[in-house]
Amino acid sequence: MNRVTIGQAVLELIEGDITKQDTDAIVNAANSGLRGGGGVDGAIHRAGGPDIMFECRKIGHCSPGEAVVTTAGKLKSHYVIHTVGPIWHGGKEGESEILQNAYLNSLKKAESLSLRTIAFPSISTGVYGYPVDQASMIALKTCVKFLQEKAATLKLIRFVLFGEENYSVYKKALNEIM
Repeated sequence: MNRVTIGQAVLELIEGDITKQDTDAIVNAANSGLRGGGGVDGAIHRAGGPDIMFECRKIGHCSPGEAVVTTAGKLKSHYVIHTVGPIWHGGKEGESEILQNAYLNSLKKAESLSLRTIAFPSISTGVYGYPVDQASMIALKTCVKFLQEKAATLKLIRFVLFGEENYSVYKKALNEIM
């Protein structure tokens, strides 16, 4: 299963490039200084152009688990929601709560802007080292619960997963949850 309906909304998984999505917003797995970087963060800044970085510099900082919004520059989306996930330290330093908050606060930002569609990467599973199997369960459970209990305007949550391995892990997690 790679697509489920939850109330009036859809949660779906695809393998691909988040910078190519035409959702209202895409989520960036940012660093706390909002300085750009590698992985998803670097790809979004390269594809979106300098307007995103200009706004990031004005905002200046985003704490782990929080989220901020900028323009999407040259991307097809209207907004980039930047969130900072946890760096993995073995799971004993509140990483799961920070990761859950990163997803939840991104969803709240989308709702505050009355957005209908949002695309997420797999937050913290690249250079931050969070195990994908654990991160996928937190990400999906958080989004499912949000759609069941809090969503007013969101009609689509899409996870855009880089590579077959990440896609397979998320697909397995979604099958276990649903």
